[in-house]
Amino acid sequence: MPTVPEPLASLPVDPPPIQVVGCDASGFNGLTHAWQQALRQADLVVAPARLLNDLEHQVKSSSPGGGPALLASDGLITLLSRLRQALETRESVIVLASGDPLWFGIGRLLLQHLPPGSLRFHPGPTCLQLAFARLGRPWQDARWVSLHGRDPEPLAQALQQRPAALGVLCDPDQGGALSVRRLLASSGLEATYRFWLGERLGHPDERLRCFAPGEPLPGDLDRLHLVVLIAEPPAPPAAETMPLFGLEDGLWLQHEDQPGLMTKREVRIQLLADLNLPERGVLWDVGAGVGSVGLEALRLRPQLQLWAIERRAGAAVLIGANAARLQVHPAGILEAEAVESLACLPDPDRVLIGGGGRSRDALLQMVLERLRPGGIVVVPLATLEALAAGRQAMEQAGLQVGISQLQAWRGTPLGDGTRLMPLNPVLVLKGRRT
Repeated sequence: MPTVPEPLASLPVDPPPIQVVGCDASGFNGLTHAWQQALRQADLVVAPARLLNDLEHQVKSSSPGGGPALLASDGLITLLSRLRQALETRESVIVLASGDPLWFGIGRLLLQHLPPGSLRFHPGPTCLQLAFARLGRPWQDARWVSLHGRDPEPLAQALQQRPAALGVLCDPDQGGALSVRRLLASSGLEATYRFWLGERLGHPDERLRCFAPGEPLPGDLDRLHLVVLIAEPPAPPAAETMPLFGLEDGLWLQHEDQPGLMTKREVRIQLLADLNLPERGVLWDVGAGVGSVGLEALRLRPQLQLWAIERRAGAAVLIGANAARLQVHPAGILEAEAVESLACLPDPDRVLIGGGGRSRDALLQMVLERLRPGGIVVVPLATLEALAAGRQAMEQAGLQVGISQLQAWRGTPLGDGTRLMPLNPVLVLKGRRT
């Protein structure tokens, strides 16, 4: 089996560096006149195989003496051997690469296997730059993920953080744009993003199109493509399309500064079950976030009095907007510190403590002093230390205590199949006053 050659130990004095030049999908025609002339005068030109036919016409046919030798950059072993030879024989070499060679490009491999100082890089516009330029949207807030030969987990993690814009470099051999769409759907976020598909950006035949959820992707999708996801407020869900409970994560309006900070659907379903909601009574949702658990509780039990408490600035407006979208009516939404606001509320029959931070212990003590007979308090937690402290407080208050751990996985595309991607595990502490 062939192996990658070892880096050169020594070279002649001051060998001419290999020029690594970035270009868009148009290849030769997208270069400056100076680089076009340099290609004609080079000894060796290396480029992706898709550009070689054009280079044969544009470079070799118009160059004196037959022009440079052409080599496809797709075969790593052959490529490195030939570049080593060119350095030893002091040939002039130009390597054409897509966009910026040092951004998910061939530059990293060349630096790993060729001597320091033998390479000089000249970046061109990346496909991501071209996509945002075509969209006419600033992209300093954008994130990006490459799926070329990579596991889809980084994309799943990026989606959970709900970035304002996300560029995805697709691997056509592992599903391409369809994999991105499937992962978007499995995350419950199709309603939250506009799905833009860019093909051969920079080429005269480039395409950049927006696809609605469920709209078929093109059957003639070019291998050279990427996806750009642009966040947008989800449309209000139609009442007839909503499930009884367990709304998709993408249907909730989010805090712009921390858009992924909400109770995920699987956890929300479990917490609603653990609360064992009565038909009537008072529910405190402490650390309500975007209001997802408390508002879903109101959909199940419209006659409950829901008091949502969240200290984050703008929380009252956001929770109120989510309530209006679901056509439910909380008794009150308080934008304040919980320990300072509970005194003015009626005694609760059910309490969900989803926040509190360092003041969680003091907050739990206040709840236990106010919880009505037969009442239930549920506390989702991330650490064993917090679980131990909460359990001790509940047992000392005479509550019947239960502990569980919720670990959920979501199916995500992996090539032609599906793998399970884990969500963060959640410890659930439940106390019932008898």
